[in-house]
Amino acid sequence: MTLVHPHRWVDQQADFDAVIDELLTQQRYAIDTEFHRERTYYPTLALVQLGWGDGELVLVDPLAVDITVLRRLFDSDVEAVFHAAQQDLDVLTHAVGAVPRAFFDTQIAGGFVGYGTPSLVSLLSAEVGVSPPKGDRLTDWLRRPLTEAQRDYAAADVAYLIEVQDRLLARLEALGRVQWVSDACEELRAKPTSGLNPEQAWTRLKDVRGLRPRPRAVAQAIAAWRERTAMERNIPVRQVLPDLAILGISQRQPSNEKELSQARGVDERFSRGKVAAQILAAVAEGKQAEPPTVGASNDDLERDLRPAIALISAWVSQVAKSEKIDTSILATRADLVALLSADPAARLARGWRSELLGEGINHLLSGTAALTFERGSGLRLVELPNA
Repeated sequence: MTLVHPHRWVDQQADFDAVIDELLTQQRYAIDTEFHRERTYYPTLALVQLGWGDGELVLVDPLAVDITVLRRLFDSDVEAVFHAAQQDLDVLTHAVGAVPRAFFDTQIAGGFVGYGTPSLVSLLSAEVGVSPPKGDRLTDWLRRPLTEAQRDYAAADVAYLIEVQDRLLARLEALGRVQWVSDACEELRAKPTSGLNPEQAWTRLKDVRGLRPRPRAVAQAIAAWRERTAMERNIPVRQVLPDLAILGISQRQPSNEKELSQARGVDERFSRGKVAAQILAAVAEGKQAEPPTVGASNDDLERDLRPAIALISAWVSQVAKSEKIDTSILATRADLVALLSADPAARLARGWRSELLGEGINHLLSGTAALTFERGSGLRLVELPNA
């Protein structure tokens, strides 16, 4: 069944203020955004969809109203219901200056009741038997006016979210996992958004782990300069300087324009003038800086612990399957490395993940348990006699 509730287009400030006033009387509301970031550093908010109550739906035009009024709603205890909230939170951070204090993510919740990383289409189909209208994923959401088909497509993103939440909550309550979802949503809310720490920009460079300490320090300085420049000009970082050029410059560590022009990935645009001077200044800064440490990896583990990663990963996958939890939510490889490296921030060292996995991991590491395979049942953790 394909169905979209009637919806209103809001492009007058008084109407938008009235919507916020109405939402502040509710217990929860559904929210989604449409945005673009292909030509800018910060995402450009193009549309906000809101749904609440008995089928109330509005499409808010952020190009016509002061969208920061949403902060009144976000600072309240009214719960926001998203699907796949991560990018929406990033967009809203920059457009509104805040994100909802309390929110529920149906994609995260789906991962705790047997879905993998469910799309909205799959959840709507499975939970409420609805097929949303098809839309063009390359839609220009900044164009005005939007077509009726575009508006229907956008409205469908929030039209059934609260109903989906109700169905997921019923299953989560039966499983005793409501708090787990709440904790996972809070983890997502606390994640840093784009553009907040240029000093960490180097960690997103491909192959940066292969650099020696001094070139790594230079890469950090150049990547930080690139990030700040992109933020100031609001353009994608790749338009400031390509990744390949950062790695090439870091390896060569040039001290003048001629040496800079010989670094891999550096073309004429970057090898002379003001830009070249700024890059060379960043190189000089990096040469004097303390090399940053890379995050935990297999190479950081004690050699005799490295085989444990594969063993524990296999068991975690089995637990995820048995418990019907998305493996990426339960524990990633990075989570396992962080735990075995005694990282104090390791997610597996606390909370529901520790309750579910901690004892088993400790038994495997101490040699008091082993994994066996049973056809039809998969891997089983068994205690060893006399261990």
